Amino acid sequence: MSIKVQNLPHRAAFDVKSAQDLRSEFARDPKEGLKAAAQQFETLFLQMVMKSMRDSVPQDGLLNSDQSRFYTSLLDQQMAQNLASSGKGVGFARLIEQQLGKSVVSADELAAPGEAANPAGNALPLSSSDARHLQLRTVPSTTPTSAAYAAPVGAQAAPAAGEVPASGKEFVNRVWPHAVEASRSTGVPPQFLVAHSALESGWGRSEIRGKDGASSHNLFGIKAGKNWTGATVDAVTTEYIDGKPQQVVERFRAYASYEEGFRDYANLLRGNQRYSAVIGSQDGMEFARRLQQAGYATDPMYADKLSRIINGPTLRQALIG
Repeated sequence: MSIKVQNLPHRAAFDVKSAQDLRSEFARDPKEGLKAAAQQFETLFLQMVMKSMRDSVPQDGLLNSDQSRFYTSLLDQQMAQNLASSGKGVGFARLIEQQLGKSVVSADELAAPGEAANPAGNALPLSSSDARHLQLRTVPSTTPTSAAYAAPVGAQAAPAAGEVPASGKEFVNRVWPHAVEASRSTGVPPQFLVAHSALESGWGRSEIRGKDGASSHNLFGIKAGKNWTGATVDAVTTEYIDGKPQQVVERFRAYASYEEGFRDYANLLRGNQRYSAVIGSQDGMEFARRLQQAGYATDPMYADKLSRIINGPTLRQALIG
């Protein structure tokens, strides 16, 4: 059972469980955890100020000893904690909370169906308990085949921030097993691949379809280059030319299933030299940035949009739900 931030000021400053309680508070509610961390920072600052003040006073006398100095330091530590927690300190905790709180979501926001605004992509990452839960999801036994495609890749128009359907969990459940298989051959965490497919397909709402309305199962917006011999479908997409978005008609690859689509996507990353830096990426922002640097999409904000989905509450809740 974690101890809420409001109860922390009543505890001894030297309580060894305080660090664990702070981690638990972060897992329960990131904003409340940030508040506690900011108070601890101000506590350390006030403690240093008090130590400097005492060092400026002569330490001789009958009551001066190593033991008395030790217990005096404990007293200063407790006083510093009480001042920071009560809001009567120097105000550093409040400033830190206001500045960093812009990129942290609260417990209530984590449960919201839409993406929280997070231009920097710095939302709280999946915790270790969440990661363990991911490993419990069903994984198919099929093994992807090897192929090398050198066709260029283009991106569809990315959905605006906040336009995430309530069926986000259904989309994740549908593609998760295929993302796991693609992860095994690329070394990229499956949740990053799910996020990429969500960005390109608008969480499945804007996936490429033929004239008859049938799905192309192309969730990554992979174009059909001159070397592609499989099925294709023409669709309108957004390309950025000289930094300006323009609607154009492009020819995209079509697959018989999502499994085939994910397998082709993995083969593309592994078989094309320009994506060599993407293979094995373990950091979400790094993965997004390397995809954009490799020319996966012409949208200048592509890496930022992908990072926001990777670190956003919608994907997080769908994965651990």
